[in-house]
Amino acid sequence: MDYHETIDFLYSQLPMFQRQGAAAYKADLQNTLALCSLLGNPELTFPSIHIAGTNGKGSTANMIASTFQQAGYKTGLYTSPHLTDFRERIRINGQMITQSTVVDFVEKYGPSFAKIAPSFFEITFAMAMYYFRQQKVDIAVVETGMGGRLDSTNVIKSILSIVTNIGLDHTQYLGDTLEKIAFEKAGIIKKNIPVLIGERQRETTIVFNQKATEQKATISWAEDSVGVVLENTIYKVYVEEDLWAEIDFPIKSTYQEKNLQTAIAALLLLQKDWNLSKEIIIKGLLNILKNTHFEGRWQQLMSKPRVIVDTGHNVEGLTYTMSQLRNMSCDKLHFVIGMVNDKAIDKILSLLPKHAEYYFCEADIPRALNKDILKEEADKQALKGEVYNSVYEAFEASIRNAKANDIVFVGGSTFIVAEVLASKIIRQ
Repeated sequence: MDYHETIDFLYSQLPMFQRQGAAAYKADLQNTLALCSLLGNPELTFPSIHIAGTNGKGSTANMIASTFQQAGYKTGLYTSPHLTDFRERIRINGQMITQSTVVDFVEKYGPSFAKIAPSFFEITFAMAMYYFRQQKVDIAVVETGMGGRLDSTNVIKSILSIVTNIGLDHTQYLGDTLEKIAFEKAGIIKKNIPVLIGERQRETTIVFNQKATEQKATISWAEDSVGVVLENTIYKVYVEEDLWAEIDFPIKSTYQEKNLQTAIAALLLLQKDWNLSKEIIIKGLLNILKNTHFEGRWQQLMSKPRVIVDTGHNVEGLTYTMSQLRNMSCDKLHFVIGMVNDKAIDKILSLLPKHAEYYFCEADIPRALNKDILKEEADKQALKGEVYNSVYEAFEASIRNAKANDIVFVGGSTFIVAEVLASKIIRQ
């Protein structure tokens, strides 16, 4: 098989949660353990930083990976989902896994995988661990897929566990209360391995404290030591209530305050053992786009009109982005939106600005919410707009209709953003 045939095989033959949802969800570690055993347990051959949480996992992972890379460490980064290229999920020092490695891995182990019957996520995680061992990384930053306790990634040799926050997302899999979801996320807390919690929440604090006590893991809370505030375009960072730095972090979104707070608190915890100076931490954060090629979070694609894409897709994430969007001045707001069919549609739509012109569409995946149903639900919330046959058509129409002083916002689903980023419409 060539690379494209291999990717087709991964997408079509393996159950894939991002595309199919519940049919592809595996709530146990049996397949992962079998895969890792087959590969000689590569996940145990290097130290990892393990990150779970409802929102902010990807941002926090990229911030930490960029800083370790800045410090000169060969740094593996495993995240999901990808936007435009499968290989985005597996990077070393910002460079994606090679096409030939993907092909060789599937050809070499494919027959054995057939006996295990793994999911897409399970085989991708195993591929990442295999590649990181092969390339002799110094450290890896690993983002969970969903949950934590039964997530495939929960077999790594972690040196720090991080839970960014807890929100009501994936409730049909993780539980319908913050406490139940926190229990699943807390599953990444390992015996005698320190854990950092990004946000203190009344409903979840006791869950994390109990798990940390059980595991004899030192627990800390990012907000107890670090504070971050975005003022104009500069993030002011406070450590132990003293101004520590003013950082011109390239992603100017209010929700990155929490992610920066968590990432910096984590880096300060690891500072001594990994020789991460203040200067290196600041440079690592400043250079995140260059170092890790991070995309899709409050990313500006054009200037006139101003086009912003953001992958926030649940109530907690969209609350931040909609608040920021409302505070931006423009003549008119154009909103390209699509969703997946397992989200709290009415709650999400209630957050969206009433004055915008909407372009309703659906991503080219089985899990996509039907665009006509989305429009019907939006009508109930007095959100006005038209339905389009594809993401491309919706985005193209928004650009065509927008004037120089307008804003075009693309969001609601990672997959809508992915299709826009892959489109041929020229960026300014």
